[in-house]
Amino acid sequence: MRNIRQEIQEALRKIEKQEGVRILYAVESGSRAWGFASPDSDYDVRFIYVRPAGDYLRLDEIRDVIEWQMDEVLDINGWDLRKALRQFARGNATLFEWSGSPEIYKTTRDWEDIRQVSGSYFSEKAALYHYYGTARNTYEEYLCGELVSYKKYFYALRPLLAAVYIERFHTIPPVAFSELLQSLHQEELEPVIAELLERKRVTKEKERNPHMPEILRFIQTELSRQKQIAASLPDDHNRDWTELNACFRRVVGI
Repeated sequence: MRNIRQEIQEALRKIEKQEGVRILYAVESGSRAWGFASPDSDYDVRFIYVRPAGDYLRLDEIRDVIEWQMDEVLDINGWDLRKALRQFARGNATLFEWSGSPEIYKTTRDWEDIRQVSGSYFSEKAALYHYYGTARNTYEEYLCGELVSYKKYFYALRPLLAAVYIERFHTIPPVAFSELLQSLHQEELEPVIAELLERKRVTKEKERNPHMPEILRFIQTELSRQKQIAASLPDDHNRDWTELNACFRRVVGI
C-alpha cells in the first residue's frame, strides 16, 4: 500500500539536497487540513525554507518559491523565509493558516520562534477581507445554480465561520473545520451541518444535488454581514518590522 506520508518526507529531504536549502516547516494545507477532504483529494504540501546566508547578499536575486511537484496526488511547493516574513507583515491569512495547520510534516525550533513573533502581525481587517472574498468567490462560482456539489458548501462555510470567529474573539481562527464550528457554538447551524456531512459522505464529489435552504441562507446572510464588518474595521496592520527583521537575521545567521 502506498505510504503518502513517507513519500512526502522523502520529497522534503530531496528538496533540501537538490535545492541547497533547509526546510523550517512543512504542513498540509487545504481540505485535508480543514478536515473535509474527499477520498480522492490530493495532498497540498506547503513548506517554508531558508537558504545559506550568502544567497541573501547576491545582486541577482534567486526565486523566492520552489514549485516541486504537482500531479493528481501530490502538490508540493514552498516559500523562501524572506517571502514568508514579508507576507506575515502583510497579514496574509493563508500563511497564518499554514502556521496553524494540524497536519505537520516537519517543524523546527527556528519555526516555533517565528510563529511566536508572527502572532503580533495578525490583521483582523486583512483576514476578514480574505475570508469574505474566498466565500464570495465560491458562492458566485458554484452555489448560485439550482444544483450544487455539497463539498462546495464547505468552501464557503469555513471562511465565513472563520470570519465570525475573528469578529467574536479578535484572534487567529482554528484551521480544522470541526474545531472552528465547535468553538463558535452555532447551535442552530450544527444539526444542519451534521446533515450536510452525512449527505456528503454518501455522494460523489462531483455529484450535483438540490440546495439545502438553511445552509444557503446562512451563507447569503453572512456574506452581506461580513462585507460590511470588514469595510468598517480600521487598518490594524503592524508596521514595525523590528521583530521580523531580528527573526530573519537570527535564522539566516547574519
